Amino acid sequence: MTSNAIGVDFGTSNSTAAFFDGKEPVLAPLEDGKFDLPSTVFFDFETGQRKYGRSAIDAYVGDGEGRFMRALKSILGTSLEDDFTYVSGKRVAFVDIIAGFVRSIRETAEEFRGAPLDKVVAGRPVRFVDEDDDADRRAQETLERIFRTAGFEEVSFQFEPIAAALDYERSVDKEEIALIADLGGGPSDFSVVRISPAGRTRADRSGDILATGGVHVGGTDLDRLVNLRKVMPEFGMDSRLRRDFGDGTITIPRHVFVSLSTWQKIHLLYDPAILREVKDYLRLSTSPERIERLAHVLEERLGHRIALEVERSKIALTDADDAWISLAAIEKGLKVDIARAEFEAIIARETGAIRKALDVTLGDAGIGSERISALFLTGGTTAIPVVRRALLEAVPDAAVVEGDRFGSVGIGLALEARRRFG
Repeated sequence: MTSNAIGVDFGTSNSTAAFFDGKEPVLAPLEDGKFDLPSTVFFDFETGQRKYGRSAIDAYVGDGEGRFMRALKSILGTSLEDDFTYVSGKRVAFVDIIAGFVRSIRETAEEFRGAPLDKVVAGRPVRFVDEDDDADRRAQETLERIFRTAGFEEVSFQFEPIAAALDYERSVDKEEIALIADLGGGPSDFSVVRISPAGRTRADRSGDILATGGVHVGGTDLDRLVNLRKVMPEFGMDSRLRRDFGDGTITIPRHVFVSLSTWQKIHLLYDPAILREVKDYLRLSTSPERIERLAHVLEERLGHRIALEVERSKIALTDADDAWISLAAIEKGLKVDIARAEFEAIIARETGAIRKALDVTLGDAGIGSERISALFLTGGTTAIPVVRRALLEAVPDAAVVEGDRFGSVGIGLALEARRRFG
C-alpha cells in the first residue's frame, strides 16, 4: 500500500522532504532535480506569483520587480511570529508566507510520489528559543499551524539531530554511542544517541536518547556578524553626525545597520519612514558618500543582494584563506576583502557558544567524551573549519562521519514518518 506520510525538514537556509518508497527512504527532488530547496520566497510584482528556492534567488538577482525574503524560519519564537508585512499594498502574515512555501514542498513531493501526502513528521530544532520554555512551546505550536495550513492533516515533530541519528543508524553494524551535530543556518543542535542494528527495529527509542542540547547560533548569525563588521562601515555604520544644535558630533544610530545585516529583518527597512530617517542622517553626516550608498540600498531594495554576497564569501573561506565580498551591485568596483583568520576572529564568541553547548550536552549524557565512538556531522555550518575544529576537539577519539549535509535530517524524518504513520 502506498504511504501518504512524509518527512519535511523546513530549514532556515535550505529545506528537504523525503518519504518511504517501500524499501528505502527517498528524497524528493524539489527543484530542477535537486533535493535541497533554498528556503527563499520572491513575490513577483509583474506576474503576481510567488517563486521559491533557486528561482526566487534568480528572479531577485536578475533585477525582477518584487519582494525577496529568506530565513523566515528564524521568526519562530520571536516577536515577528504573529506579525505582518505588506506586499503590493496587501497585508500578508509571515506565517502565511511560510505556509505557502511548505505547501509548495508538499505539492512538489506529491507530484513526484504520484500520491497524496497528508501526514508529516516535521523537523524542529532542540531549542527554538534558548532558556524560554514558553516561547519554545509557542514556536512549535506556530509551526504546527503552518503545516496544517499547508495541507497536512496530521502533524508531528522530531528533533532534527535525532532524525539525523536515524539516518546514520542505517549504516552501522554494531552498537555505538554517537554524537550527532546538526549545524545549519539556524540553531546548532546536538544529541547523544545509542544506535545499533537492533535499534532500527524498535518502535520506542526514548531509552536510546542520552541527551539533547543546543544553542541558537547558526550560519545566518555568522553572516550577520561579518556583515556588521566588514560591510556596514562602507554604508556609514559608526560614522559621525553633526549635532542639529550646538557643537560636536554623535555616532550614527545602529538600528538600520543591524536590520540590514539580519536576513529576516531586511525587508522591514523598505519603509518610507526609514528612508526619510536615512536622508536626515545624510544632511548631518561627516561621511556623506557612505550614507548616500545606504540610501541607494534602501531605495533600490538591495539589502538581500548584500547578504547573499556575504554568505558567498563565508562559503568561499571554507576552502580559501582569503575571499572578498562584492558590492558591485551598489557601486561599480566596490568590494571588501576578508581573510579566514579575520573571519574566525569575528565569530570567535559564537564558536565558543557552540562548543559550550556541545560540552553541556555531553555532560547531560553522563558519559565521558571517550565513550563517543562516532561524531556524525550534518548541516552546512559544520564545513566551516574553525567550527569543525571545535567539534572535533570535544570528542578527539570519535570517528568522524560525514552525513548528507542537506539531506540527512530529511531522510531521518522519513524513517520516523514510516514508524509513526506506517
